[in-house]
Amino acid sequence: MTAKIFLKLIAAVFCVLIISLVAVDFMASKIAESSYVDTLSRELIGKCRILSLADLTPAKFKAFAQAAGGRLTVISADGRVTADSDNAAERMENHRSRPEVVAAMQGKVGLSRRPSPTMAGTQFLYIAVPFESGALRLAVPLRSVDAQVNAVRFQMLGATTLAFLPAILISAFFARYFSARLGSIIEFAHQLAQGNFSARLARFGSSNSDEFAVLSARLNDTGEKLQEMFEQLQKEHVELERLERIRKDFVINVSHELRTPLASIQGYSETLLDGALEDPQHNTRFVQIIRQNAERLTRLTADLLTLSRVELKSQRFNFASYYVNGLLDNARDSMKPMADKQSIELVMSYADGTEEVFCDSEAMHQILTNLIDNALKYTAAGGTITIGAKALTGGEHEVVEVWVADTGVGIPAEDLPRLFERFYRVDKARSRELGGTGLGLAIVKHLTRAMGGDVRVESTLEKGSTFYFTVPVHDLGLSPDEAIQPQLTAS
Repeated sequence: MTAKIFLKLIAAVFCVLIISLVAVDFMASKIAESSYVDTLSRELIGKCRILSLADLTPAKFKAFAQAAGGRLTVISADGRVTADSDNAAERMENHRSRPEVVAAMQGKVGLSRRPSPTMAGTQFLYIAVPFESGALRLAVPLRSVDAQVNAVRFQMLGATTLAFLPAILISAFFARYFSARLGSIIEFAHQLAQGNFSARLARFGSSNSDEFAVLSARLNDTGEKLQEMFEQLQKEHVELERLERIRKDFVINVSHELRTPLASIQGYSETLLDGALEDPQHNTRFVQIIRQNAERLTRLTADLLTLSRVELKSQRFNFASYYVNGLLDNARDSMKPMADKQSIELVMSYADGTEEVFCDSEAMHQILTNLIDNALKYTAAGGTITIGAKALTGGEHEVVEVWVADTGVGIPAEDLPRLFERFYRVDKARSRELGGTGLGLAIVKHLTRAMGGDVRVESTLEKGSTFYFTVPVHDLGLSPDEAIQPQLTAS
């Protein structure tokens, strides 16, 4: 590629030099010819004037013509040739209409340049002056002028050619210089076309006055922007694939979660219709099973609606400042009957009595009750669930950390990273047996992030688990109607 560019540049420069050489030759030839003709004309005029004063007898006529270096002609007032040094005067045509003769007849010096009809078309320079009521004309062939002009041309061409040799060498140097740069730019463009956006073009100098330096900088900027765009598109593609997998998994999980209670309701309903309704030993139990599965569907539907509202930007939040201890008490009071029924003690670990959080109270209540409900499911009778809060310092924003700790069975370490995914269960059989929908912790994560906080979990098998989430102390500028921001809802 570089060699082709180099040859094209050299060919272009060579063509320019050839055109310049032809133009110089043409102009020099014209100037030299004009100069020689002017000089010769002045010489011939002087000779003619001298001859017009001489005694031009027939015996001396040819001698005077040879001494003048040309053809001498005497023309009468009526245009007849009375004497000529080269031809017989009586055989020559009338010269009255010749331009130089016309001028001489008017008392002026006549000058004309044309081929001679009697000398086989040879170019002559004719000079005529007034002479004895007629004209004396001296004609000189221009072959000597042509020879002198050609000599000048050859000298000029030789000198110009010698002058062009350094120009060709300099042109070759610059052609190679520019072809190398253009070749690098073309190769860089080829790399970009092949999708290699990490390719970079070597900088050609550092001056802003160097067009190649500016061009290389602009092209590198373009490559960097293309690479950034490509990487962003790759990330978006990966994210779309991840979201598509989540969507498919969500549809499959929802279908699976709905199928089990619906199948149970349908089966027991058909059994009752087939005659079990009249069986006092089983009809009540069957109706209770149908009711339990209907309640499970209700809980699943409610959790799905909550999760969908939060993710689809339709959840409305009423943010305000609340005492965190009051929010903890409300959650404890709501879950205490269930804890008492399971013989589990709810222990409070209050924050400073004046500690406030900026949140939506309903969302806060749902987060706490979901975490307490989850702890109740996996804590045996006689266990303890601790609900607490404390202020954290040193972060970007002031936050209060709230936790729910239990003394339950704990969670295996390999399950912790996926614990907040939709429908993910550590013990699927037990979770369904206890009535869980598999969405409680996912709702906790999304509601927490919607309010500007985050959630995490720590657990040890057979010793229990602790769920932590943070709530901002001050307003973070989140709009009450604003959907969960993408950075807050990343799975």
